[in-house]
Amino acid sequence: MIPTELLIEKGAVTKKVEAGEVLYAEHAPSTFYYQVISGRIRICNFLDDGKEVLHKVIDQTEGFGEVAIIDGGPHVVSAVADCPSILLKISAHSFLEILKEYNSINLLITQQIARDLRFKMFLTRLIWSHNPEEILVGLIKRLNDDRKLICPECNRLMLTRQQLANMTGLRVETIIRTMKLLEKQDKLTIVKGKVFVPSDGIGEIQYDTLKCS
Repeated sequence: MIPTELLIEKGAVTKKVEAGEVLYAEHAPSTFYYQVISGRIRICNFLDDGKEVLHKVIDQTEGFGEVAIIDGGPHVVSAVADCPSILLKISAHSFLEILKEYNSINLLITQQIARDLRFKMFLTRLIWSHNPEEILVGLIKRLNDDRKLICPECNRLMLTRQQLANMTGLRVETIIRTMKLLEKQDKLTIVKGKVFVPSDGIGEIQYDTLKCS
């Protein structure tokens, strides 16, 4: 999102985190903006019963923590390392200075927030309107179209079954059963527990009512 050299010039420092480490928790003050050099970060909420609601997975070169900084409030989500990761972190004050100084970066951040909101509206509509098979087909097709969380070299879906369950609200057992059904329909391939999406796409459902303007 923001050139590494610029972040370092403005005071960013490197931070290494292990899998499961919490970068910030829900209700915590917004003190830093983070950008991923390597690894992955989950943006989620934890419910009172311990269940996780997965909103987004942050990949290499992407940033997080910007929303709470921009609106000046506490974080409404938690950020957790999905695997060992290396990050750049910069103070909220310096991050805002960058946005003020560089209009092009300000626009990039704004566009990313808009894309996240669009995806969330899409997913909400999908979950409330369709059965498990259509939910998985719709979600994987959207990720494939956006080239997000789909390996560009082998077309492997880079989400676990548990993460799919956390993102859609479906039970893990439902995810597993539905994936086996989709495999029988040749809409995806499962090899040693890993899910691969056909290079020509997973298929179609009625998207006219799902697209967010």
